[in-house]
Amino acid sequence: MRLLHTSDWHLGHTLKDVTREHEHASFLRWLLDTLAGEAPDVLLITGDVFDSAIPPASADRMWFEFLAAARRARPAMDIVAIAGNHDSPARLGAASSLLRELGVYVVGGLPRDAGGALDFDRILIPVANGQGLVAAVPFLRPIDVSIEEDDPLAAVYAEVVAEGQRRQRPDQALIVMGHLYVTGADPSVLSERRISIGGQESASLRMFPPEIDYVALGHMHRAQRVGRESIRYAGAPIALALDEAGYHHQVAVVDFAAGRVAEIRTLPVPQTIDILRIPARGAASLAEVLDAIEALPPRRDGDDPTRPYLDIMIRLDRPEPRLRTVIEHALETKRPRLVQMRILPTGTGEALGDRVRKKLAELDPRDVFAQLWARSHAEPPSAAVIGAFERLLTEVRGDHDDPAEPAPSPQLRLGGVA
Repeated sequence: MRLLHTSDWHLGHTLKDVTREHEHASFLRWLLDTLAGEAPDVLLITGDVFDSAIPPASADRMWFEFLAAARRARPAMDIVAIAGNHDSPARLGAASSLLRELGVYVVGGLPRDAGGALDFDRILIPVANGQGLVAAVPFLRPIDVSIEEDDPLAAVYAEVVAEGQRRQRPDQALIVMGHLYVTGADPSVLSERRISIGGQESASLRMFPPEIDYVALGHMHRAQRVGRESIRYAGAPIALALDEAGYHHQVAVVDFAAGRVAEIRTLPVPQTIDILRIPARGAASLAEVLDAIEALPPRRDGDDPTRPYLDIMIRLDRPEPRLRTVIEHALETKRPRLVQMRILPTGTGEALGDRVRKKLAELDPRDVFAQLWARSHAEPPSAAVIGAFERLLTEVRGDHDDPAEPAPSPQLRLGGVA
Protein backbone atom coordinates (compact mmCIF):
# COMPACT_ATOMS: atom_id res chain seq x y z
CA MET A 1 0.00 0.00 0.00
CA ARG A 2 1.16 3.52 -0.80
CA LEU A 3 -0.24 6.72 0.67
CA LEU A 4 0.44 10.37 -0.07
CA HIS A 5 0.19 12.84 2.80
CA THR A 6 -0.46 16.55 2.19
CA SER A 7 -1.80 19.30 4.42
CA ASP A 8 -2.61 22.95 5.11
CA TRP A 9 -3.61 24.06 1.65
CA HIS A 10 -5.41 27.18 2.94
CA LEU A 11 -7.45 27.64 -0.24
CA GLY A 12 -8.70 31.23 -0.43
CA HIS A 13 -5.62 32.61 1.32
CA THR A 14 -4.34 36.10 0.58
CA LEU A 15 -0.87 37.46 1.30
CA LYS A 16 -1.16 41.11 2.31
CA ASP A 17 -4.38 41.32 0.25
CA VAL A 18 -2.80 39.56 -2.77
CA THR A 19 -4.76 36.49 -3.85
CA ARG A 20 -2.93 33.14 -3.92
CA GLU A 21 -5.32 31.55 -6.43
CA HIS A 22 -2.66 31.15 -9.13
CA GLU A 23 -0.30 29.38 -6.72
CA HIS A 24 -2.99 27.06 -5.41
CA ALA A 25 -4.14 26.18 -8.91
CA SER A 26 -0.54 25.39 -9.88
CA PHE A 27 -0.07 23.23 -6.79
CA LEU A 28 -3.26 21.25 -7.40
CA ARG A 29 -2.28 20.62 -11.03
CA TRP A 30 1.10 19.38 -9.82
CA LEU A 31 -0.58 17.22 -7.19
CA LEU A 32 -2.84 15.60 -9.79
CA ASP A 33 0.19 14.84 -11.97
CA THR A 34 1.96 13.44 -8.90
CA LEU A 35 -1.01 11.22 -8.06
CA ALA A 36 -0.94 9.87 -11.60
CA GLY A 37 2.82 9.27 -11.46
CA GLU A 38 3.16 7.93 -7.90
CA ALA A 39 -0.11 5.95 -8.03
CA PRO A 40 -0.91 6.05 -4.30
CA ASP A 41 -3.73 3.93 -2.93
CA VAL A 42 -4.62 6.57 -0.32
CA LEU A 43 -4.50 10.37 -0.24
CA LEU A 44 -4.50 11.98 3.22
CA ILE A 45 -5.27 15.70 3.72
CA THR A 46 -4.67 16.67 7.34
CA GLY A 47 -6.71 19.83 7.75
CA ASP A 48 -6.89 23.51 6.88
CA VAL A 49 -8.23 22.77 3.42
CA PHE A 50 -9.50 26.34 3.48
CA ASP A 51 -8.02 29.50 4.96
CA SER A 52 -11.23 30.60 6.64
CA ALA A 53 -14.54 29.21 7.87
CA ILE A 54 -16.34 31.00 5.01
CA PRO A 55 -13.98 30.71 2.03
CA PRO A 56 -14.64 32.51 -1.27
CA ALA A 57 -16.66 30.66 -3.91
CA SER A 58 -13.50 30.26 -6.00
CA ALA A 59 -11.89 28.23 -3.17
CA ASP A 60 -14.96 25.99 -2.85
CA ARG A 61 -14.91 25.40 -6.59
CA MET A 62 -11.20 24.60 -6.53
CA TRP A 63 -11.75 22.00 -3.79
CA PHE A 64 -14.56 20.14 -5.52
CA GLU A 65 -12.92 20.33 -8.93
CA PHE A 66 -9.79 18.79 -7.43
CA LEU A 67 -11.77 15.93 -5.87
CA ALA A 68 -13.45 15.21 -9.21
CA ALA A 69 -10.15 15.32 -11.08
CA ALA A 70 -8.43 13.12 -8.49
CA ARG A 71 -11.21 10.57 -8.79
CA ARG A 72 -10.77 10.53 -12.58
CA ALA A 73 -6.99 10.21 -12.27
CA ARG A 74 -7.10 7.47 -9.62
CA PRO A 75 -10.57 5.83 -9.62
CA ALA A 76 -9.67 3.28 -6.92
CA MET A 77 -7.78 5.66 -4.63
CA ASP A 78 -9.30 6.45 -1.22
CA ILE A 79 -9.23 10.11 -0.14
CA VAL A 80 -9.44 11.00 3.55
CA ALA A 81 -9.60 14.64 4.69
CA ILE A 82 -10.07 16.14 8.15
CA ALA A 83 -10.95 19.66 9.21
CA GLY A 84 -8.29 21.95 10.65
CA ASN A 85 -8.65 24.94 12.95
CA HIS A 86 -9.21 27.25 9.96
CA ASP A 87 -11.98 25.11 8.48
CA SER A 88 -15.66 25.19 9.35
CA PRO A 89 -16.44 21.60 10.43
CA ALA A 90 -20.03 21.90 9.24
CA ARG A 91 -19.15 23.46 5.90
CA LEU A 92 -16.29 21.08 5.10
CA GLY A 93 -18.34 18.06 6.10
CA ALA A 94 -21.61 19.19 4.51
CA ALA A 95 -21.22 16.88 1.50
CA SER A 96 -19.55 14.04 3.41
CA SER A 97 -22.41 11.55 2.93
CA LEU A 98 -22.38 12.05 -0.83
CA LEU A 99 -18.57 12.06 -1.07
CA ARG A 100 -18.30 8.86 0.96
CA GLU A 101 -20.14 7.04 -1.83
CA LEU A 102 -17.31 8.16 -4.13
CA GLY A 103 -14.51 6.97 -1.84
CA VAL A 104 -13.88 10.43 -0.41
CA TYR A 105 -14.08 10.52 3.41
CA VAL A 106 -14.34 14.01 4.90
CA VAL A 107 -14.47 14.33 8.70
CA GLY A 108 -15.40 17.86 9.75
CA GLY A 109 -16.46 17.66 13.38
CA LEU A 110 -15.66 14.79 15.71
CA PRO A 111 -18.42 12.23 14.95
CA ARG A 112 -20.58 11.07 17.86
CA ASP A 113 -23.67 8.91 17.95
CA ALA A 114 -27.07 9.85 19.40
CA GLY A 115 -25.90 8.87 22.88
CA GLY A 116 -22.81 11.10 22.72
CA ALA A 117 -20.30 8.27 22.29
CA LEU A 118 -17.63 8.46 19.60
CA ASP A 119 -18.93 7.13 16.28
CA PHE A 120 -16.01 4.85 15.44
CA ASP A 121 -17.57 3.68 12.19
CA ARG A 122 -17.11 7.21 10.84
CA ILE A 123 -13.74 7.85 12.51
CA LEU A 124 -12.01 4.53 11.69
CA ILE A 125 -11.92 4.16 7.91
CA PRO A 126 -10.62 1.02 6.13
CA VAL A 127 -8.63 2.02 3.02
CA ALA A 128 -6.86 0.34 0.11
CA ASN A 129 -9.15 -2.70 0.20
CA GLY A 130 -8.49 -3.15 3.91
CA GLN A 131 -4.70 -2.85 3.79
CA GLY A 132 -4.90 0.20 6.02
CA LEU A 133 -7.10 1.49 8.83
CA VAL A 134 -7.17 5.29 9.12
CA ALA A 135 -8.22 6.98 12.36
CA ALA A 136 -9.41 10.36 11.07
CA VAL A 137 -9.44 12.74 14.06
CA PRO A 138 -10.24 16.33 13.02
CA PHE A 139 -9.16 19.45 14.88
CA LEU A 140 -10.78 19.14 18.30
CA ARG A 141 -12.84 22.09 19.45
CA PRO A 142 -14.13 22.66 23.00
CA ILE A 143 -17.44 21.03 22.08
CA ASP A 144 -15.57 17.84 21.13
CA VAL A 145 -13.85 17.22 24.48
CA SER A 146 -14.82 16.79 28.11
CA ILE A 147 -13.56 19.49 30.45
CA GLU A 148 -13.79 16.95 33.27
CA GLU A 149 -10.76 15.11 31.88
CA ASP A 150 -7.30 16.08 33.16
CA ASP A 151 -6.00 15.80 29.59
CA PRO A 152 -9.09 15.99 27.31
CA LEU A 153 -7.05 15.93 24.11
CA ALA A 154 -5.18 12.80 25.08
CA ALA A 155 -8.40 11.18 26.28
CA VAL A 156 -10.01 11.43 22.84
CA TYR A 157 -6.95 10.10 21.03
CA ALA A 158 -6.52 7.30 23.57
CA GLU A 159 -10.09 6.16 23.00
CA VAL A 160 -9.73 6.30 19.21
CA VAL A 161 -6.35 4.54 19.16
CA ALA A 162 -7.57 1.80 21.52
CA GLU A 163 -10.56 1.07 19.29
CA GLY A 164 -8.35 1.21 16.20
CA GLN A 165 -5.98 -1.35 17.70
CA ARG A 166 -8.93 -3.54 18.64
CA ARG A 167 -10.20 -3.51 15.04
CA GLN A 168 -6.79 -3.72 13.37
CA ARG A 169 -5.83 -6.95 11.64
CA PRO A 170 -2.25 -8.28 12.00
CA ASP A 171 -1.35 -7.38 8.42
CA GLN A 172 -3.16 -4.04 8.44
CA ALA A 173 -1.45 -0.67 8.87
CA LEU A 174 -2.88 1.63 11.54
CA ILE A 175 -2.65 5.28 10.51
CA VAL A 176 -3.71 8.20 12.73
CA MET A 177 -4.58 11.63 11.34
CA GLY A 178 -4.65 14.77 13.47
CA HIS A 179 -4.56 18.55 13.28
CA LEU A 180 -2.81 19.91 16.36
CA TYR A 181 0.46 21.18 17.78
CA VAL A 182 2.66 18.40 19.11
CA THR A 183 5.33 19.28 21.65
CA GLY A 184 8.69 19.47 19.90
CA ALA A 185 7.36 20.73 16.56
CA ASP A 186 8.84 23.88 15.05
CA PRO A 187 6.10 26.46 14.39
CA SER A 188 5.98 29.54 12.18
CA VAL A 189 5.61 32.41 14.63
CA LEU A 190 3.81 34.76 12.27
CA SER A 191 1.32 32.50 10.52
CA GLU A 192 0.34 29.61 12.78
CA ARG A 193 -2.24 30.50 15.38
CA ARG A 194 -1.83 29.28 18.93
CA ILE A 195 -4.66 26.80 19.33
CA SER A 196 -5.93 25.68 22.72
CA ILE A 197 -7.92 22.49 23.22
CA GLY A 198 -9.34 21.99 26.69
CA GLY A 199 -6.87 24.55 28.04
CA GLN A 200 -3.88 22.88 26.36
CA GLU A 201 -1.81 24.41 23.59
CA SER A 202 0.36 21.38 22.88
CA ALA A 203 -0.02 17.62 22.84
CA SER A 204 2.43 15.03 24.09
CA LEU A 205 4.00 12.52 21.73
CA ARG A 206 2.91 9.88 24.22
CA MET A 207 -0.51 10.08 22.58
CA PHE A 208 0.98 8.21 19.63
CA PRO A 209 2.38 4.86 20.84
CA PRO A 210 4.91 3.06 18.63
CA GLU A 211 2.26 0.52 17.60
CA ILE A 212 0.79 3.20 15.33
CA ASP A 213 2.40 2.67 11.94
CA TYR A 214 2.12 6.25 10.67
CA VAL A 215 0.92 9.52 12.23
CA ALA A 216 -0.15 12.12 9.64
CA LEU A 217 -0.31 15.58 11.18
CA GLY A 218 -1.44 19.01 10.08
CA HIS A 219 -1.21 22.58 11.45
CA MET A 220 2.56 23.22 11.28
CA HIS A 221 3.43 24.87 7.97
CA ARG A 222 7.04 23.69 8.11
CA ALA A 223 7.27 20.08 6.92
CA GLN A 224 8.99 18.04 9.64
CA ARG A 225 9.12 14.81 11.54
CA VAL A 226 8.57 14.87 15.29
CA GLY A 227 9.97 12.29 17.67
CA ARG A 228 10.30 9.46 15.17
CA GLU A 229 10.34 9.03 11.40
CA SER A 230 6.73 7.90 11.22
CA ILE A 231 5.25 11.00 12.95
CA ARG A 232 5.16 13.76 10.35
CA TYR A 233 3.76 17.13 9.48
CA ALA A 234 3.41 17.31 5.71
CA GLY A 235 3.64 21.10 5.86
CA ALA A 236 1.94 23.69 3.67
CA PRO A 237 2.43 23.47 -0.12
CA ILE A 238 3.13 27.21 -0.43
CA ALA A 239 4.56 29.90 1.85
CA LEU A 240 1.64 31.29 3.82
CA ALA A 241 3.65 34.14 5.34
CA LEU A 242 6.73 36.03 4.27
CA ASP A 243 8.78 34.40 7.03
CA GLU A 244 8.06 31.00 5.44
CA ALA A 245 10.02 31.82 2.29
CA GLY A 246 12.84 29.46 3.25
CA TYR A 247 10.62 26.44 3.97
CA HIS A 248 11.00 23.26 1.94
CA HIS A 249 7.42 22.76 0.77
CA GLN A 250 6.66 19.12 0.10
CA VAL A 251 4.34 16.14 0.35
CA ALA A 252 5.18 12.82 1.97
CA VAL A 253 4.90 9.45 0.23
CA VAL A 254 4.73 6.42 2.52
CA ASP A 255 5.07 2.83 1.32
CA PHE A 256 3.86 -0.09 3.46
CA ALA A 257 4.71 -3.77 3.26
CA ALA A 258 2.80 -6.38 5.28
CA GLY A 259 1.13 -3.58 7.20
CA ARG A 260 4.33 -1.87 8.35
CA VAL A 261 6.12 1.23 7.02
CA ALA A 262 8.75 0.23 4.48
CA GLU A 263 9.85 3.64 3.17
CA ILE A 264 9.04 7.33 3.60
CA ARG A 265 9.96 9.78 0.85
CA THR A 266 9.29 13.47 0.40
CA LEU A 267 8.56 15.19 -2.90
CA PRO A 268 9.29 18.92 -3.23
CA VAL A 269 6.38 21.10 -4.34
CA PRO A 270 7.44 23.50 -7.13
CA GLN A 271 6.93 27.15 -6.19
CA THR A 272 5.48 29.37 -8.90
CA ILE A 273 6.02 32.73 -7.17
CA ASP A 274 9.24 33.72 -5.43
CA ILE A 275 9.50 35.80 -2.27
CA LEU A 276 12.26 38.41 -2.37
CA ARG A 277 13.61 40.44 0.53
CA ILE A 278 15.60 43.68 0.55
CA PRO A 279 18.03 43.30 2.17
CA ALA A 280 18.37 39.53 2.41
CA ARG A 281 18.87 39.87 6.19
CA GLY A 282 18.43 42.66 8.68
CA ALA A 283 17.65 46.18 7.47
CA ALA A 284 19.20 48.61 5.00
CA SER A 285 19.30 52.38 4.64
CA LEU A 286 16.94 54.06 2.21
CA ALA A 287 19.80 54.69 -0.22
CA GLU A 288 20.82 51.02 -0.12
CA VAL A 289 17.21 49.92 -0.64
CA LEU A 290 16.83 52.18 -3.68
CA ASP A 291 20.06 50.81 -5.15
CA ALA A 292 18.79 47.25 -4.68
CA ILE A 293 15.45 48.14 -6.30
CA GLU A 294 17.28 49.59 -9.29
CA ALA A 295 18.96 46.20 -9.81
CA LEU A 296 15.64 44.30 -9.88
CA PRO A 297 14.41 42.89 -13.22
CA PRO A 298 12.01 45.02 -15.26
CA ARG A 299 8.28 44.36 -15.42
CA ARG A 300 7.12 42.04 -18.21
CA ASP A 301 4.59 43.01 -20.84
CA GLY A 302 1.01 41.84 -20.35
CA ASP A 303 -0.47 39.96 -17.43
CA ASP A 304 2.16 38.40 -15.16
CA PRO A 305 0.56 36.31 -12.38
CA THR A 306 3.96 35.03 -11.22
CA ARG A 307 5.40 38.41 -10.21
CA PRO A 308 7.61 37.86 -7.13
CA TYR A 309 6.50 39.15 -3.74
CA LEU A 310 8.77 41.82 -2.29
CA ASP A 311 9.41 42.44 1.40
CA ILE A 312 11.48 45.52 2.33
CA MET A 313 13.04 46.40 5.69
CA ILE A 314 14.33 49.98 5.88
CA ARG A 315 16.55 51.43 8.60
CA LEU A 316 15.71 55.09 9.16
CA ASP A 317 17.95 57.51 11.05
CA ARG A 318 15.40 60.31 10.56
CA PRO A 319 11.75 60.56 9.47
CA GLU A 320 10.96 60.20 5.76
CA PRO A 321 7.40 61.57 5.29
CA ARG A 322 7.26 60.52 1.61
CA LEU A 323 8.87 57.12 2.12
CA ARG A 324 6.04 55.01 0.69
CA THR A 325 5.75 57.26 -2.36
CA VAL A 326 9.50 57.11 -2.98
CA ILE A 327 9.56 53.29 -2.79
CA GLU A 328 6.49 52.82 -4.97
CA HIS A 329 7.86 55.22 -7.58
CA ALA A 330 11.15 53.27 -7.69
CA LEU A 331 9.19 50.03 -8.23
CA GLU A 332 6.91 51.30 -10.98
CA THR A 333 8.88 49.64 -13.78
CA LYS A 334 10.12 46.62 -11.79
CA ARG A 335 8.71 43.09 -11.91
CA PRO A 336 8.45 42.35 -8.14
CA ARG A 337 5.37 43.66 -6.33
CA LEU A 338 5.65 45.24 -2.91
CA VAL A 339 3.62 43.32 -0.33
CA GLN A 340 5.29 44.56 2.84
CA MET A 341 7.49 47.48 3.88
CA ARG A 342 8.75 47.63 7.45
CA ILE A 343 10.64 50.36 9.27
CA LEU A 344 13.43 49.62 11.72
CA PRO A 345 13.84 52.52 14.19
CA THR A 346 17.43 53.43 15.02
CA GLY A 347 16.89 55.28 18.28
CA THR A 348 17.22 54.15 21.87
CA GLY A 349 13.77 52.53 21.97
CA GLU A 350 13.30 53.87 25.50
CA ALA A 351 9.89 55.01 26.66
CA LEU A 352 9.65 58.40 28.34
CA GLY A 353 9.08 56.79 31.73
CA ASP A 354 12.28 54.72 31.45
CA ARG A 355 14.39 57.78 32.25
CA VAL A 356 12.06 60.40 33.72
CA ARG A 357 10.31 60.02 37.07
CA LYS A 358 8.61 63.42 37.09
CA LYS A 359 4.95 64.10 36.47
CA LEU A 360 4.13 65.07 32.90
CA ALA A 361 3.10 68.59 33.95
CA GLU A 362 6.58 69.11 35.46
CA LEU A 363 8.41 68.34 32.23
CA ASP A 364 9.60 70.89 29.71
CA PRO A 365 7.91 70.07 26.36
CA ARG A 366 11.27 70.49 24.62
CA ASP A 367 12.77 67.71 26.74
CA VAL A 368 9.80 65.47 26.03
CA PHE A 369 10.14 66.13 22.29
CA ALA A 370 13.88 65.44 22.33
CA GLN A 371 13.49 62.16 24.18
CA LEU A 372 10.64 60.95 21.99
CA TRP A 373 12.67 61.78 18.90
CA ALA A 374 15.70 59.90 20.23
CA ARG A 375 13.54 56.86 20.95
CA SER A 376 13.02 56.27 17.20
CA HIS A 377 15.82 58.11 15.40
CA ALA A 378 19.59 58.04 15.82
CA GLU A 379 20.08 61.27 13.87
CA PRO A 380 19.10 64.39 15.88
CA PRO A 381 16.32 66.64 14.57
CA SER A 382 17.34 69.27 12.04
CA ALA A 383 17.16 72.99 12.68
CA ALA A 384 14.02 73.15 10.51
CA VAL A 385 12.26 70.50 12.61
CA ILE A 386 13.27 72.21 15.88
CA GLY A 387 12.04 75.52 14.51
CA ALA A 388 8.68 73.99 13.53
CA PHE A 389 8.31 72.51 17.01
CA GLU A 390 9.07 75.86 18.62
CA ARG A 391 6.41 77.56 16.48
CA LEU A 392 3.89 74.86 17.41
CA LEU A 393 4.77 75.21 21.09
CA THR A 394 4.27 78.97 20.91
CA GLU A 395 0.85 78.58 19.29
CA VAL A 396 -0.28 75.96 21.78
CA ARG A 397 0.78 78.06 24.76
CA GLY A 398 -0.97 81.10 23.29
CA ASP A 399 2.16 83.28 23.20
CA HIS A 400 0.94 85.50 20.31
CA ASP A 401 2.37 88.83 19.24
CA ASP A 402 -1.18 90.03 18.42
CA PRO A 403 -3.19 90.11 21.71
CA ALA A 404 -6.41 90.56 19.72
CA GLU A 405 -5.96 87.20 18.00
CA PRO A 406 -7.43 84.38 20.11
CA ALA A 407 -5.12 81.58 21.10
CA PRO A 408 -5.92 78.25 19.50
CA SER A 409 -7.37 75.50 21.65
CA PRO A 410 -4.48 73.39 22.93
CA GLN A 411 -6.61 70.26 22.70
CA LEU A 412 -7.63 71.02 19.12
CA ARG A 413 -4.14 71.94 18.03
CA LEU A 414 -2.46 68.89 19.55
CA GLY A 415 -5.22 66.64 18.20
CA GLY A 416 -4.61 68.01 14.73
CA VAL A 417 -0.88 67.38 14.98
CA ALA A 418 -1.39 63.84 16.25
